[in-house]
Amino acid sequence: MLKAVGIIAEYNPFHNGHRYQLQQARHLSGADVVIVVMSGNYVQRGEPALLDKWTRSAAAIENGADLVMELPLNTAVQPADRFARGGIYALAGLNCAAVAFGTEQPDLNYAQLGQQINDLPAEPAAFIDYSQTYATQLNAVYQERLHVRLDDPNVILALGYAAANASLMNPMTLVPVPRVAVGHDEPSAVGHFASASALRQMWTSDFASAYVPTSAWQLYQDAPVVRWEDLWPYLHYRLLTMTPVQLREIYQMTEGLEYRFIQQNRDAASFSDLLQRVKTKRFTYSRLSRVALYTLLACTNQEMNNTQGPLRVLGFSPIGQRYLKQIRSQEESTVITNVNAKNGADTAPYGLTIRADRVYTLVNGHSQNFGRAPFQYRKDE
Repeated sequence: MLKAVGIIAEYNPFHNGHRYQLQQARHLSGADVVIVVMSGNYVQRGEPALLDKWTRSAAAIENGADLVMELPLNTAVQPADRFARGGIYALAGLNCAAVAFGTEQPDLNYAQLGQQINDLPAEPAAFIDYSQTYATQLNAVYQERLHVRLDDPNVILALGYAAANASLMNPMTLVPVPRVAVGHDEPSAVGHFASASALRQMWTSDFASAYVPTSAWQLYQDAPVVRWEDLWPYLHYRLLTMTPVQLREIYQMTEGLEYRFIQQNRDAASFSDLLQRVKTKRFTYSRLSRVALYTLLACTNQEMNNTQGPLRVLGFSPIGQRYLKQIRSQEESTVITNVNAKNGADTAPYGLTIRADRVYTLVNGHSQNFGRAPFQYRKDE
């Protein structure tokens, strides 16, 4: 039986730091197979992925991943805790023995902290300070109760992974991988490493190639770039034609946000301008960006709160293909390899992701589902 270690990722875009994490995950866990569950064409903070899911998954497979699966939209574009929970449940469903994650604080006892987080009493009253974001208030609670600071985004996700993992009947082994050289959102590069955020900012420059594996950079040359500003005209139109009642059906459109979005959209000149106009101390830019994306894609409360949909196979190595056959032989699989008329119907569990991908295709120009087969990597080719 092949042993697998899992990674939850976005690869927006895939870079040298991600290749290092894949290498360390395999080494530290002693696993035979490295599985990645990856966001599709939209990422956790409510943005379109810079490059499409096929390009990013191929880059990962060519640089150390053995199997890349697409997280459904209603898992991929969520607040950090729900994103973490969905990713952990996906890896557990794929029978991973361990889960690896990058962190700026690798020495923390994440298994213990995960259980402590789950043991914290639910106290909604602790989060009703409307002059602060939920994340700020959560940081204060964790600092007080657990003596842990959430200054680093990867630590926030790591604690989310740990808490979700601790809730499993058979928790996976946690494998923290120290981040090298740069932090998650560092705007500058160090040595051969740059954060994904820094890479997106320098993407039109030749300098970006220094921080990306050669094989990945070659893949990127033919891949169209998609940014929020490309989708802005479609969002602008949607908000011009929707009523507050209609907007309230959109996921997380709460606390009067429907009125702010409609009013501020009228004079907004761009997507970034809209967010600046809507922004208050209560809401982070990530929360507002997600709500804007839900609006663009017409994501309702029911759709986003549904049970996690099937995982789509985006690519595999030879040993990854063997592992895929192994898990399919063990139990009823919720894995999609190819999209067809049945599993790709709008009412099917994967239908929300397909609908969202149609919007992505308006800018990307390439079909994202029908007619697309998983990337297969052969080292001798």
